[in-house]
Amino acid sequence: MSRPFDPAAAPAPAARPLDGSDETAVALRLARRLGEVHARQRVGIEAEHEAQAFGQGLNFFHVENWYSVHAMMRLALTACGLWGRGRRNAARLVVRRNEIRSARLPADFDGFTLLHLSDLHVEMSGAAMARLREIVAGLDYDLCVMTGDYRARTFGGFRAALEGMETVVASLRRPIYGVLGNHDTVRMTPALEDMGVVMLLNESVRLARGGAEIHLAGVDDAHFFRVDNIEKAAADIPVEAFSILLSHTPEIYRQAAHAGFDAILSGHTHGGQICLPGGIPVTLDSSLPRRFGAGAWRYCGMSGYTSVGAGSSVLPVRLNCPPEVTLHVLRRDEGPARENAQ
Repeated sequence: MSRPFDPAAAPAPAARPLDGSDETAVALRLARRLGEVHARQRVGIEAEHEAQAFGQGLNFFHVENWYSVHAMMRLALTACGLWGRGRRNAARLVVRRNEIRSARLPADFDGFTLLHLSDLHVEMSGAAMARLREIVAGLDYDLCVMTGDYRARTFGGFRAALEGMETVVASLRRPIYGVLGNHDTVRMTPALEDMGVVMLLNESVRLARGGAEIHLAGVDDAHFFRVDNIEKAAADIPVEAFSILLSHTPEIYRQAAHAGFDAILSGHTHGGQICLPGGIPVTLDSSLPRRFGAGAWRYCGMSGYTSVGAGSSVLPVRLNCPPEVTLHVLRRDEGPARENAQ
């Protein structure tokens, strides 16, 4: 699916139930928006995940759902004298700046800037979200992209997440594009789009500037739900066109590079969130090389960036891994268009 770039076409906020309580209306909107198969597939997988999260499967023991583990982690950090520092660190957002260089970038897009937000987990990250709203008010950018995990939990209600997202979205300039993460339910999609966020769920849009255009694509969650479809997302993108892929997780870097994307923007890892001095993550919840776990990287000529996120997950603490918002500046590079190897 390809839609022309038209910021004025973003839907205006409308009266709606924020918790998805009108299930029939949400189901009908999702079927129209995503197609019967994708909507049925995503909702069905979520229903199974809900059962597992509440003790009917092995996923109950995932650290995100096993709340006794959260309590033990909090006690351990408190005993080490790190709990208070970690809480304060979680609200100290920094602005990262990154250049994405490519000889394939049209000259009209040289200097084009994307504000990248990821892993907001808004209900758990109130202080960080307040700071985020202050920061973005002073930033200059052409469009905003959000790479998922708006909700703190991986199951249950999402009214609080949508209420938190309303305050965040209200602080951002249009256009805004987003994808879903493994913490998000697809039932949030209608409300997010009513706020003015254009969700890209295995879809692409065309961005026009001057007499040139580039393409922005997004895939549905590839980490847990595994409903990403790069082929569908790239279907309307010309082979010669410069293109950027939004994915909640960077784990699909191989598929993205070989599909011909020039850049992939992602999050999910939190950079480890609790790291050793020097920013060395204790653990990364992803199947990918550690050098892809945070910041800028390259693979087969494709530029990659993994945001450590603006919010916190599991516990509202960060150590040696400050939360971030990122400004990506596109630069036309007169060097080789693609590298042949990593």
